[in-house]
Amino acid sequence: MHTMFKRFPLFLALAALMAALAASLPAHAQRANDPAAAALLGNDARFHPVIAGHGMVAAQERIAAQVGADILLAGGNAVDAAVATGFALAVTHPQAGNIGGGGFMLISLSAAKKIAAIDYRETAPAAAAKNMFLEETGNVDRDRARYSRASSGVPGTVAGLLYALEHYGTLPRGKVLEPAIKLAEEGFPVSYGFAYTLEKGHERFAADPSSKAYFEHPDGKPYKAGEILRQPDLAKTLHAIASEGAHGFYEGPVAKLIEDEMKQNGGLITVEDLRNYKPIEREPVRGSYRGYDIVSMPPPSSGGVHVIQILNILEGYDLAKLGHNTADSIHRLVEAMRRAYADRAKYLGDPGFVKVPAAGLISKQYAAQLRAGIDVSHASKSEDISAGKPPGTESEQTTHFSIIDNDGNAVSNTYTLNLAFGSGYSVDGAGFLLNNEMDDFSAKPGAPNAFGLLGGEANAIAPGKRPLSSMAPTIVLKNGAPFLVTGSPGGSTIITVVVQEILNVLAYDMNIAEATAAARIHHQWQPDTVISERGVSDDTLRILESRGFVIPRNNDGSFQHRVLGRANSIMKANGYLLGAADTRDADAAAIGY
Repeated sequence: MHTMFKRFPLFLALAALMAALAASLPAHAQRANDPAAAALLGNDARFHPVIAGHGMVAAQERIAAQVGADILLAGGNAVDAAVATGFALAVTHPQAGNIGGGGFMLISLSAAKKIAAIDYRETAPAAAAKNMFLEETGNVDRDRARYSRASSGVPGTVAGLLYALEHYGTLPRGKVLEPAIKLAEEGFPVSYGFAYTLEKGHERFAADPSSKAYFEHPDGKPYKAGEILRQPDLAKTLHAIASEGAHGFYEGPVAKLIEDEMKQNGGLITVEDLRNYKPIEREPVRGSYRGYDIVSMPPPSSGGVHVIQILNILEGYDLAKLGHNTADSIHRLVEAMRRAYADRAKYLGDPGFVKVPAAGLISKQYAAQLRAGIDVSHASKSEDISAGKPPGTESEQTTHFSIIDNDGNAVSNTYTLNLAFGSGYSVDGAGFLLNNEMDDFSAKPGAPNAFGLLGGEANAIAPGKRPLSSMAPTIVLKNGAPFLVTGSPGGSTIITVVVQEILNVLAYDMNIAEATAAARIHHQWQPDTVISERGVSDDTLRILESRGFVIPRNNDGSFQHRVLGRANSIMKANGYLLGAADTRDADAAAIGY
């Protein structure tokens, strides 16, 4: 048994925990407030997760999380709740929640003992071309690749969520979409976090009258906290989806509105592209870490492959003995990340177009080979590290949510528009933003995308191809049952954030709230810099510098820091659910019953 679950708190700690729970949980969740639940946490815990006995939703926005929890309480399963949450986020969290983007869903079905991986990543339109974002000089036209209608891939979210509902859900489509429709029609109060994001998006909206009309007042001022945002055009689109299913989006009036938006403004998506879009159910990638099974998304997500690859490399070290976020543990973590991202740049792409050596990349044999090349006294240089030879055999405004229901079914879902508010352009009359996922392709081998990630021929643009992603919805199993459901937004940092969330629980014995709150680091091969959050000590960073690691500093000599990811996770132990929504996001929430 995980050692954290053997501890028994003192009476005062129990009382404090009960008070915290009473403040954070709805009334129907407080039935879990008993000594058995409290015993899951040690009296030395600095952060306490939300505890529930039956079902839990952890998401990046509170209203949408409550929608999912209400679906669970009404008898829906984890998939029903996931689809309801996904559509609700398209209303309440439009900077990343979407019906105009795409993503990946991992589903663990308790009774069937099956894990399904649903790929609803966007695809390149039929008119897309390999060099479509190159100027005559041969340089990449970054504005066109990121902030134009041509940067939009064929959206997959609607097809993917409905595929999950039809194959693995239990409730009628109309009931599942009803909360999102109501939120769009009647509106919802803008939160402080959302108001801040709208203020930041003001310049992006300036180029598009539709986006300005949808997300700003008629005088051009962004909505402020507490004001009610209504989205009647989006409500009409959601009504069409609820009544007609995928046909209500990929055919008919909505599809025509999308095509008109493209034709009038230099975009590429046609009604035929929309009609031809299909989600794909794939076999997940599987690995292990010290007795736990790790299950994650396969290509065209690079997330699952490299989460497992990094964990495989680190499995050879006693991280607990080295200590959390010490120079020695970070040293090994960075070197594992460096090697994984070098492989990502060379090997990863859409498996429908290129052969991806996934089995070799996640093999223990290959991890041992990479580990043997790590000098634990001195930093490697990324210029000296190239992709290995495995044996043959994602601003960062993505959003992630995790769900576990009363029957032990679990969903880990990550979806995105790519950058905050995607391309910044909305489909006039349909009420939703367009993605800019075409930038996730390699516009030119060796040219970085918006997240600084390099790519090669494996991820070159081609009609119908799915761009490489870093999204990594992951489920950790213990004795065949979900133990940890996790994932994160964060562009190129998603992989490293998910790795650290898993390590914090499995290697460092943290509860899920502590694991989520802990300071993170990131390295992605190129550029050759170690990014850290506040909370990693300056002394540790100075030691790493002395070993040759490059750590950015400010003009005054202080270390630079940035926020890395926003993991939303759930653990299950001793019959209880422990949820943690990442407090790096002001609007995040874990809600259970």
